[in-house]
Amino acid sequence: MALGFFDQFMSPVFLGIPLNIIALTLPWVLYPTPTAGWLKNRVSALQAQFIGQFTQQLFAPLNKGAHKWALLLASLMVFLMSLNTLGLLPYTFTPTTQLSLNLGLAVPLWMATVIIGMRNQPSHALAHLLPEGTPILLIPTLIIIETISLFIRPLALGVRLTANLTAGHLLIQLTATATLVLAPMMPLVAIPTAFLLLLLTLLEVAVAMIQAYVFVLLLSLYLQENV
Repeated sequence: MALGFFDQFMSPVFLGIPLNIIALTLPWVLYPTPTAGWLKNRVSALQAQFIGQFTQQLFAPLNKGAHKWALLLASLMVFLMSLNTLGLLPYTFTPTTQLSLNLGLAVPLWMATVIIGMRNQPSHALAHLLPEGTPILLIPTLIIIETISLFIRPLALGVRLTANLTAGHLLIQLTATATLVLAPMMPLVAIPTAFLLLLLTLLEVAVAMIQAYVFVLLLSLYLQENV
């Protein structure tokens, strides 16, 4: 029974074709095509307003050199948010519950920020490895610790997104299973359990959006350190 709860996190395959690819391309199909006209429909206007507000809030505290990443990070935010929320629908698969996918997004983007820092301002980038005023005896130890923390950053990005979504999905499935089991035997207990399931679903929708924002926000902070 315990293994059945984790079947939802296995990448589905149909006729030898991984459906993970379809799940990754589905969000882009659902978005309305931008038009050059003055008037837009409600969906396009709402989408443009959301992206504009998010981009302004994310890049307001950053230097002008980081503004070149606005299109990339805004697209990544919308992409992750769509994958996370679409995965809550019945009979769907959430690609962002796979650690390999999240690391595939986190590692190249983190590496790009590090390369930018090493190329544009190597002294400032290397200065993060040693805090100012460090005693001489602690210099080798602190350099090793800061180097390890630097390389752990992409792993933390991927694991955070994977763990939060996986835990939420498991909790929802456990509560739904308990509701179905209790419904014929103890209806009075099944009713509050079903209400709890509704609250958990709403919470998971919020978590799906917040985790996408946190992923992009941390990338922007890493970018700020190297620009």
